[in-house]
Amino acid sequence: MANREELAVIRGARAGRAESQLALGRLYLFGSAGLPKSLPTALHWLDRAAQQGCAEAWQLIGNHIPVDLARDSPQPVTDWYERAYDGGLVRAGLVYAQLVLGAARDGDGAPVRRAKALRALEDAARAGFPEAQWLLARAHGAAAPEADEPAVHAPAASPAGQRWLRRAADSGVGAAQFALLEQDWNAQRLGAWLARALPLARALAGSAAAQDHTAARLAPDEVQLLSRCARLVEANEVSHDVGAEELLGFWECAAAENDRHAQFALGLWCARMRVDGKRVPGSHGAANFKKAVRWLTQAGEQGLAEAWYALSRIYIKPEFSQRNVMEAQKYLERAAEMGYRDAQLECGNAAWRARRENENNDVRALFWLQKAAVQGCPKAAATLRKLAPRHPGAWQHLDPLLVGRDLTAYPLLAARLELAVAFGLSRAEALLLDIRGADRGHCLVIDIRASYGRSRRRLISVDTAQERQLLDRVGLVFDNVDCGPGGPEGNYRQRLYRLRSLLPDTEVGSQGGEGAEDGDYSLAA
Repeated sequence: MANREELAVIRGARAGRAESQLALGRLYLFGSAGLPKSLPTALHWLDRAAQQGCAEAWQLIGNHIPVDLARDSPQPVTDWYERAYDGGLVRAGLVYAQLVLGAARDGDGAPVRRAKALRALEDAARAGFPEAQWLLARAHGAAAPEADEPAVHAPAASPAGQRWLRRAADSGVGAAQFALLEQDWNAQRLGAWLARALPLARALAGSAAAQDHTAARLAPDEVQLLSRCARLVEANEVSHDVGAEELLGFWECAAAENDRHAQFALGLWCARMRVDGKRVPGSHGAANFKKAVRWLTQAGEQGLAEAWYALSRIYIKPEFSQRNVMEAQKYLERAAEMGYRDAQLECGNAAWRARRENENNDVRALFWLQKAAVQGCPKAAATLRKLAPRHPGAWQHLDPLLVGRDLTAYPLLAARLELAVAFGLSRAEALLLDIRGADRGHCLVIDIRASYGRSRRRLISVDTAQERQLLDRVGLVFDNVDCGPGGPEGNYRQRLYRLRSLLPDTEVGSQGGEGAEDGDYSLAA
């Protein structure tokens, strides 16, 4: 409770006396026996004293009132920090710069005030204020601006910005340290990155281990730092002196904070295996598949495809007590759908092996193998050449025969001949193929066995955008057209007759494997 002297000061301040307002502001600024310390109340009375020209009032504001309180003040107090800075108070200049640079850019005198704010920021940075060094680094483009702090946008990082960034990092500004680490990481300076990051990672792991595991303990940047450190050390991409136990500690801290790479690595460590399911050479101890499944599932649910692939390898292990082939296939397909190349290759091979159970499994096999081959898998590319070989020139000399011939009166036949040239179809395949049924998007299913007994079912891969466009265009031609013998094209004999009327018999000739004069067909009238 205020004593008699303080009550007198309060009455004087309320009466508008500047010396009483200054005294009351000082009492609330530092606290007294009768009045508690209250920075908002101190700012209120010091502001009122400063409005009456009290120089000591704005000096106290510049030295002791933080920037957050100044921003929240109902009255504009930027001028008091400016006057305190002009009087030689560097700390007041730092707050003045933060207030000006965080305000709107337009308005009368804004460029002049911003230039002065930058000078005040440089003075504070040279005086050793880490926050000023960090703000200057951002002002010169050396670090990305943050949402909750003022920043000056620069077109690109300058040498001055890099210099201030390093000084801020050396001064212990966490944001500057992480900004510098991000630069090294993006530039692939892994040695420099690890040398700077490893002490931070060790400190983070030590502090996190001492805290409650049930609550979030680390910021996202700190979790990423631990995860990246562990990945670099495990991959042996740079030299290090991190032991296995310390590495495991990094993984555990990051995994507890829901870092998917850490959860994936920890799952593999619990299973004592690599991602393909093979046991890690030299690993000791029994695998804990229950913990491995838990960590790998969490990593997979966060979008890590290789985690689902590793889970599929666990579920087919004979030593796993919950071995389940159906679960393994589900996780394998999930990894393949997310774009994991090894899973796509395995899905393709599995579908091909099961083609006797379902004839259309070869189409599914081709789909996954194409996906894997696009990602540069040599095994998938080699298997594709075996499963869906091209037979260029299956219809001998067809392409030169079509040059200069007008087939506009026969659009269906012209479309079939165009497909024969593009995909290497035989004459029987070109004339009898059900165009709409054959197109599966990624491949053509060439199957005319019901109409031509000598043929065999085969697949042709659709490899280029031009081939895809051709199929789409031909599909429009055959839209709502009956391709059977009762349709407008007639049976095989009629189609051959129409073809020979356009191409002389001597030019068409007979093809090996189709029989002389094509006498063996089941669509004959």
